[in-house]
Amino acid sequence: MDFELSKSYLLKQKLYRSFAESEVRPLARDMDEVEEYSMELLKKLQKCGFLGIQFPKEYGGAGSDNLSYALCIEEMSKQDASTGVTISVHASLCCAPILAFGTQEQKEVFLRPLIDGRKVGCFGLTEPNAGSDAGGQQSKAVLEDGWYTINGSKVFTTNSGFADTFLMFALTDKSLGTRGISAFIIPRDTPGLGVSPNIPRMGIRAASNCVVTYDSVRIPESYRLGREGEGFKIAMRALDGGRIGIAAQSVGIAQGALNEAIKYVGERKQFGKNIGAFQNTQFKIAEMQTKIDAARLLVWRAAVAKDKGGQYASHAAMAKLYASDVANDVTRGSLQLFGGYGFSREYPVERMMRDAKITEIYEGTSEVMKMVISGAMKIK
Repeated sequence: MDFELSKSYLLKQKLYRSFAESEVRPLARDMDEVEEYSMELLKKLQKCGFLGIQFPKEYGGAGSDNLSYALCIEEMSKQDASTGVTISVHASLCCAPILAFGTQEQKEVFLRPLIDGRKVGCFGLTEPNAGSDAGGQQSKAVLEDGWYTINGSKVFTTNSGFADTFLMFALTDKSLGTRGISAFIIPRDTPGLGVSPNIPRMGIRAASNCVVTYDSVRIPESYRLGREGEGFKIAMRALDGGRIGIAAQSVGIAQGALNEAIKYVGERKQFGKNIGAFQNTQFKIAEMQTKIDAARLLVWRAAVAKDKGGQYASHAAMAKLYASDVANDVTRGSLQLFGGYGFSREYPVERMMRDAKITEIYEGTSEVMKMVISGAMKIK
């Protein structure tokens, strides 16, 4: 058992960090202010292959693994959490299900351009009245003469403002409950597909997040992903993997905030000396770094477990549960070290604190994570 990254992973980490510091950091504040993601930055992410890290080279991916992917998400999220979630949703929630359940034709037509950087994907599961209870959705898909007609709406669909490919879920047989949900791949230009302006939000404001409506959208049966009734299984499998990305995002937010605080306390003077010289400050920083390191190891464990092909769902849930809690705790603690300046928008720590909150909610709330973990423990 080795808790250190190999030379190969360290080189990848250095690459991700360099890109994040030179390309993402300069844009982070402005993107948050205008609540819009930079399409120029998105193109750079695509060109560098950061949207296809863990996917096979045969489909245009980097041929790497989930640990490399987690390292990338952390480094991007240190500078901008919106960039972290943009990559995570595209890769874990859209590309991964198509790779796992798609036909060869679907992989060539839909997956390849998503992985090689030509297109961007999104994932539509949540509805206005169906959040944690994914089985309570109302979107419907009716099959007739080889074509599905889909009606319904999805909310909080990350990447939808600029996505080319929509992976969404709808009921094909309401009487079967979750076993009556099916998955569909829908191109953006399909008639009847509508995307609202961005939903105003507290955090990750640069990320695209919209309401997507499906008004008598007609697609061929060949656009269904997996068999009829497999949608819920596909969605849950996708979310298991996606939680590794969100946990890595959480670690990145926390480490980014603490890095800013460490820099600040080394410069800010009070009572005649740097506030970093006070033992109280040093103890707070020590506690926060310890929590971040523990969260990071949970993320790495989940990523490696997924790469080995074993059971990783509970590991991913533990990583997300703990890392999201750490992100919120550390960003609050880091902001406190800034005093009044932390509350201002002059420094990025206030943005990081706003961004941290959603990590306890999306891709499974902390309460749902506890259900997953306790379920795997088979407590009686």
